[in-house]
Amino acid sequence: MSLITKDHSLADFDEGNLDELFPRAGAGSGPEPAWCSGVEPRDRVRRHNGLAVVGAVVSDFIAMAIATGVAVRFRDSLTWLGTGGTTGAAALVTVLVWLVCLRQCGAYGVRNFGIDVIDYRNVLHGSLVAIGLTGAGVFLFDVPVSRGYFLLTYVVGIPALLLGRWIGRRLLFALHRHRRVRRSVVVAGDAAHVADIIRVFKRERWLGYDVVGVLTPNVMACPQFPGIPAVGAPENALDVARTTDVSTIVFAEGSFPRSHMFNRLAAKLEAEKVELIVVPALSDIAAQRMTMRPVAGMPLMYIDKPSTHSYNQITKRAFDIVCSSLLILVSLPVIGITALAIKREDGGPILFKQQRIGIGGRPFECYKVRSMVTNAAEIKKQLIAQNQNESDGDVLFKMKEDPRITKVGRFIRRFSIDELPQFFNVLKGDMSLVGPRPALKSEVDKYEQHVRRRLDVRPGITGLWQVSGRSDLSWEDTVRLDLYYVDNWSLIQDFSILVKTFKAVFSSSGAY
Repeated sequence: MSLITKDHSLADFDEGNLDELFPRAGAGSGPEPAWCSGVEPRDRVRRHNGLAVVGAVVSDFIAMAIATGVAVRFRDSLTWLGTGGTTGAAALVTVLVWLVCLRQCGAYGVRNFGIDVIDYRNVLHGSLVAIGLTGAGVFLFDVPVSRGYFLLTYVVGIPALLLGRWIGRRLLFALHRHRRVRRSVVVAGDAAHVADIIRVFKRERWLGYDVVGVLTPNVMACPQFPGIPAVGAPENALDVARTTDVSTIVFAEGSFPRSHMFNRLAAKLEAEKVELIVVPALSDIAAQRMTMRPVAGMPLMYIDKPSTHSYNQITKRAFDIVCSSLLILVSLPVIGITALAIKREDGGPILFKQQRIGIGGRPFECYKVRSMVTNAAEIKKQLIAQNQNESDGDVLFKMKEDPRITKVGRFIRRFSIDELPQFFNVLKGDMSLVGPRPALKSEVDKYEQHVRRRLDVRPGITGLWQVSGRSDLSWEDTVRLDLYYVDNWSLIQDFSILVKTFKAVFSSSGAY
């Protein structure tokens, strides 16, 4: 099978230093087959990976330098820890040990960049190891380091490291979205599973994966993506790796009928400079629920049960009570100003109460600041036919230009001010700060059986649906995100969603 040779070149850019370091993908020229148009050379991908590692090391070094500088300057302010000197050599050793510990704990692994939970966890793990080793070294060798310096170095340094990683992730995602850094991908498997993977890569552009071809058993392109050609069968993966600059090959279900066939191909691909990714049949299961154990030569995957009904829910409820109490106090002035604006516009009621379905299918009164005209229910009946053109069937009712929304309502919806009274629902226990979208009874009545798992937890003011597109999401994607949350809940994930919610609210993306 004839594929592509490596004698292609990329057009030069003169748009500044950014284009010199990160040229736009898709700028290829030369005698390339059509399906490989825009494939970025592997040496350039490796160069980008190297720049990412160097950038992370430099960012961490700067954060550590700032932390040690602050610690030296203010160490004597912590009089309760005593006073003492700190030599420059001791500060340098502290930084070097810290960097080595981060390296050994995987903080500079390219594959972990951009994966927030793993990236942050590696930084925290490496920092804790550095604290232990440095503390032991100071004690064993009787190094004259003040305790105030030791404490401030890590109290300031760890948040600074995490902030640097957050900024780095934002930059990396921006480069991916603007096609400055891309990875060309060929996906192998049967058409259905290949289409699922392509759909994810196209939706999540921040991943930086460009699918340029597929390898299917019948050498047929996916009907859902006719623009992506079939370039061979899964067994042709070795030819692709040897004769093209494709940087990644993804193997999905249906690639091979027997596991040993994939093992033999993977062994041959070891000598090629191509990244292999295997997508298992498991989907929407968080990594913390998976445990890999080799048994009798077989890699068995053990799946822990969801934590929906575990004792951790007591911690979640306590967190909801404390945070909702504080947020009620903070939001009262905003609700007051909004109430005056509503009264001035039409003189109608300020609050709107609507029955929603909560945990276990129990109904509750959901509070909102009124954002629609007072006869919105009657007008809705006239809009149902028009809604069919904008939503995904009969489950959800959503319109981008809903005529029932008032002028004040349009503003408060844009910034989710209408949902502030739901903090009272959280305090009462009807809702949680984070959870699936609270549903109407008419929506629940139309749920398929597997969708009813959304009712296993309290609905939330925000959730994965809120930080992933809000009303721009399809019904299928909303259900998928909600069920993922139900099955893979964790307190760390709740913190992450709450932080991302602020960005989603202020960007007002998908809010209508």
